[in-house]
Amino acid sequence: MEENFKRTCLYDRHVALGALISPFAGYDMPIRYSGIIEEHTAVRNNAGVFDVSHMGEIFISGPDALKFVNHIFTNDITGLGEGKILYGMMLYANGGTVDDLLVYRRGGENNYLLVVNASNIDKDYAWMKENAAGYDVIIDNQSEGWGQIAVQGPEAEKAVTEVLGIAGASELKFYEFFEKDGLVVSRTGYTGEDGFEIYASTDDTCAFWDKLIKAGVTPCGLGCRDTLRFEAGLPLYGDELSADISPVEAGLGMFCKLDKEEFVGKDALVAQKAGGTQKKLVGIEIFDKAIPRAGYPVELEDGTEIGVVTTGYHSISLDRSLCFALVKTEFSALGTKLNIRIRKKVFPGEVIKKRFYQTNYKK
Repeated sequence: MEENFKRTCLYDRHVALGALISPFAGYDMPIRYSGIIEEHTAVRNNAGVFDVSHMGEIFISGPDALKFVNHIFTNDITGLGEGKILYGMMLYANGGTVDDLLVYRRGGENNYLLVVNASNIDKDYAWMKENAAGYDVIIDNQSEGWGQIAVQGPEAEKAVTEVLGIAGASELKFYEFFEKDGLVVSRTGYTGEDGFEIYASTDDTCAFWDKLIKAGVTPCGLGCRDTLRFEAGLPLYGDELSADISPVEAGLGMFCKLDKEEFVGKDALVAQKAGGTQKKLVGIEIFDKAIPRAGYPVELEDGTEIGVVTTGYHSISLDRSLCFALVKTEFSALGTKLNIRIRKKVFPGEVIKKRFYQTNYKK
């Protein structure tokens, strides 16, 4: 039986450019155009544009919006200024992750945009409504009405200001945004490089895409979006975060403000912080060209399995075989020697910092 996948407003343009299309998060999405290596390199050295219109936009407003968002969000939006953005998670009561997301503080009182992962839109929206009892808020899921592109790379600012003519973009600092003429423009991204995410009507999204492609900006698929975020040490929901993986276990405790009065899942995280966790996400380098794929076992020298790879690649930027792995906490210290089993062979590796690549970008 065939599944019916959604298509973004840019779908026909992806087909016209010869993109490899594949299902992702309920959508037919471009995986690659010229090739993952070429697209990855373009973002690291110049600029690339991604269709991320499948992402979710949920607006929260009403007298209790600040209190409600703080109730469902691990980070603390108290005092968050207009035009500022915070990263964090929504949790189940047991500390497992509902989703990781961005919270945008819009103009006026009690007015927020929550940007959630495409695969979780319906689940997140339902979960928010379930947890809204007693709060005077409006939860408005507008995901179907927005298009979104991400322009990423050292030349992203030039592309957004000169090619698209979006005034004011160059003044934004990292994790800042503005709204103007029906656009939301933020200095954010998922690649480890400088970049912008532009939320717009579907018509404007198509027009922006056409201008960027005509100007020679490289179209990029979700394949290199994954290799880029991986090198930068950024998690992917479903791999490094999930209902079974808490932010503390994923090494993202800095985005969970345990000094807040309350939020869903706080008690579980406090207990994990106090008593430690049984598993922890680490970075591992393999001393070989072999590629550690998700699901491969992590072992000790004697063959005892102590973890599993969540994401792995032979890094395009660094020419090293690297992976994230969820391992027993007692084997998570930097420098710990571990093996990765790749089919019938084992390859020695070492625990290293999860942020494998770091750009020189400062803003």
